[in-house]
Amino acid sequence: MAEQTKVTTLEKVVVRFSGDSGDGMQLTGTIFSNLSAIFGNEISTFPDYPAEVRAPQGTLSGVSGFQVHLGSRKIFTPGDKADVLVAMNPAALKVNVKHLKPNAIVIIDTDSFQKNDLDKALFTTDDPFAELGLNSVQVIAAPISTMVKEGLVEFGLDNKSALRCKNMFALGLVCWLFERPLDEAMHMLQNKFAKKPDIAKANIKVLTDGYNYGHNIHASVSTYRIEGKKATPGFYTDVNGNKATSYGLIAAAEKAGLQLFLGSYPITPATDILHELSKRKDLGVITVQAEDEIAGICTSIGASFAGCLAATSTSGPGLALKSEAIGLAVIAELPLVIIDVQRGGPSTGMPTKSEQTDLMQALYGRNGESPLVVIAASTPCDCFDAAFWASKLAVEHMTPVILLTDAFIANGSSAWKLPDLDKYPEIKPNYVSNYNDEKVWKAYRRDKDSFVRYWAVPGTEGFAHRLGGLEKDYETSAISTDPANHQKMVSTRQAKIDKIADYIPELDVVGDKDAELLIVGWGGTYGHLYETMETMQENGKKVAFAHFKFISPLPKNTAEVLSKYKKVVVAEQNNGQFANYLRSKISGFNPYKFNRVKGQPFVVSRLVEEFTKIMEA
Repeated sequence: MAEQTKVTTLEKVVVRFSGDSGDGMQLTGTIFSNLSAIFGNEISTFPDYPAEVRAPQGTLSGVSGFQVHLGSRKIFTPGDKADVLVAMNPAALKVNVKHLKPNAIVIIDTDSFQKNDLDKALFTTDDPFAELGLNSVQVIAAPISTMVKEGLVEFGLDNKSALRCKNMFALGLVCWLFERPLDEAMHMLQNKFAKKPDIAKANIKVLTDGYNYGHNIHASVSTYRIEGKKATPGFYTDVNGNKATSYGLIAAAEKAGLQLFLGSYPITPATDILHELSKRKDLGVITVQAEDEIAGICTSIGASFAGCLAATSTSGPGLALKSEAIGLAVIAELPLVIIDVQRGGPSTGMPTKSEQTDLMQALYGRNGESPLVVIAASTPCDCFDAAFWASKLAVEHMTPVILLTDAFIANGSSAWKLPDLDKYPEIKPNYVSNYNDEKVWKAYRRDKDSFVRYWAVPGTEGFAHRLGGLEKDYETSAISTDPANHQKMVSTRQAKIDKIADYIPELDVVGDKDAELLIVGWGGTYGHLYETMETMQENGKKVAFAHFKFISPLPKNTAEVLSKYKKVVVAEQNNGQFANYLRSKISGFNPYKFNRVKGQPFVVSRLVEEFTKIMEA
């Protein structure tokens, strides 16, 4: 009788799927993540794929990866290093060796580890594990390609078509490893290939074969059990940041009673926002795929003038192209949401990698004094709230708002509880119907307290007007080149943005009340910095954490909070843009800085090491 497989119960585990761009690792990782979420685990994912459409097969530059961190408690990051690696070829093993824990389980397809495959991955020996110094890892070596082809003989598929299913064999093996039932995975595959039922059946057959292979060989590795977490009652779904951003815009349009319009040009990694919203014609959403970035934002400005909640989505290079049009929206004082999904730069840079290097461009990257609101989302789920807030501030304060996300949270996913929209605040546009001054209305008449211009939607009887990019007179709204008037309009536009600090939440601090170090971050680094704080607290350190969602204007209590701590470190994925911005806003503020610009997420263990040095210095 075969020996009983050992079962190890863990609180959390990191799994990384890796192979060629054409090996289906993104789909495999997504299905396993969804299974884990359905099972009740907390998840955080990190799709890590190359910019090349299809690099040469088996080469180092063509490796595509998908990492998921799952656990029975709150998960904040995709994890630093993997407990389990699926390496479909030698290149995947070599690229990911730095992501492995010492005793990790490595699943390989031995059919793809032949002499020719090793040469493509630049190995110099026929033992890749010894060459890489992987002496303590647990290896499950299976002839996956051979078994897949043999298992699909009855389907009459050619070799190429059959081998496209081998990712499902790996998924089945991982499902066995984590005691995941296959029913839900089968259902997902049936939905994925609903129009190709034979392909669905083939994938399900291979998935089952992979599961049974693990079960039957009783491999000399532990299987893992990750207990489900008792969730707050409600409806949950797995959502990535781009999809959550799209939903946030839709929710805001509903709350404001406006039609949502998106004018955009496809650009990695923001294109999925355009894709998602283009599916929502049933909710009255209008999308325009324009011929370029400039045309995209200009259609949105026109839609805003016409009375829509208007948005445009892009990444860093596109934000640069849109800068003149953003300035037009600033001087015309029209509501507009500009979503910048940041990626590696400059120029084309690294289109599929993540950075926080667009902050200064968002704050100041326009000609003239051109103030606007800047918000940064912190997690995939938070993209919903951030998009809602961006829309609310744009519409209620008649201003462009730049919403900064990044490739990490835009493509990464988490389990998301569908929000109760009744608990979200109303969005009340400052329509011209609110105007009750004795003076005759003009286009740039504004509320005396908030400095917000009244919104006269074209077609409103008695309120015909023109807007444009030329400076206007404060009183008459006619074109003006008067020096004193220009100074007044410049100051008023800035005062309007500064006043928004009265309408946003104050900065919140979590952690030790008597902290010796305050960690400061913004945007998509939230999870890594929060986990760093928790780890340092477990090590006996007194640490607190403040994360900024609202960047321009800053929360009213920012200076008060930052001045309380003897040591403050600002951590960001650029060369210190936010730290320098804070220094320009807060007199005497001189923080420590931790900066990395690698196109990859922070590594929590490195953050703990560096921040501990700061505390002990």
